[in-house]
Amino acid sequence: MKNKLKIVKTLLSLTTLLFLHHFSFGQEITLEFGKSKSLHSVLAGPRDEGTSLKWINVNTDEDTWTKKGDMLVCKGLPIGVMRTEKQYENFMLHVEWKHLEAGGNSGVFVWSSARPGSGRLPDGVEVQMLELDWVKLNQQNGQDAPIAYVHGELFGVGGVTTVPDNPRGERSKSIENRCKGKGEWNTYDVICVDGVIKLSVNGKFVNGISKSSQKKGYLCLESEGAPIHFRNLQIIELPPGVTGNSQTAPIFEAISH
Repeated sequence: MKNKLKIVKTLLSLTTLLFLHHFSFGQEITLEFGKSKSLHSVLAGPRDEGTSLKWINVNTDEDTWTKKGDMLVCKGLPIGVMRTEKQYENFMLHVEWKHLEAGGNSGVFVWSSARPGSGRLPDGVEVQMLELDWVKLNQQNGQDAPIAYVHGELFGVGGVTTVPDNPRGERSKSIENRCKGKGEWNTYDVICVDGVIKLSVNGKFVNGISKSSQKKGYLCLESEGAPIHFRNLQIIELPPGVTGNSQTAPIFEAISH
């Protein structure tokens, strides 16, 4: 009996160590990329250059994310995410992105817990970034996948629910196809306020969701199998709303180098 108790205690100790290792991994500041400003500082004029955004590698390799000048380069492997140091509730996000390979897959997770789930990806609302050839390379029953996949779909993942503006099942599809293919820069402007998201693709608002069950959390950039470049990422923080604990992703502290 005593030997069995010792074995159980040993297993519990190992489980605890593995748990602590899992949640200590992805806690250190990996790099700085992009800027964040408050709405007040934007209205005050150009004197405030903003605060550099600090990003934390959650569950990818050390060399998955690298800076190249003012550009962030993601090699696409392994599948996983990098998250912001802090959480955001109401904000405007500007980001430019470019796929390098046909059928490349990536995205931004909004209002996320940044904790990997099935498939190594977290919960939140995904703002999809797919290269145009994805529909041809992922045919369904011999037919191209729906073109809506590659033009900025929005959808809740990991248990987060939303109401789509332009339903395609539980997802919301853009009402106009505006994304560009590999080698070309795309621009997303994403307005996130009180559980509502509106997406502008290359200069026109074409998609949205509402009533997100989670409306405060981390931003995550996604590595999902193919290289992608990001540039000119900017966040303008807007005044907070009335958001309860059940609508907020769990918080965990980052450890600076």
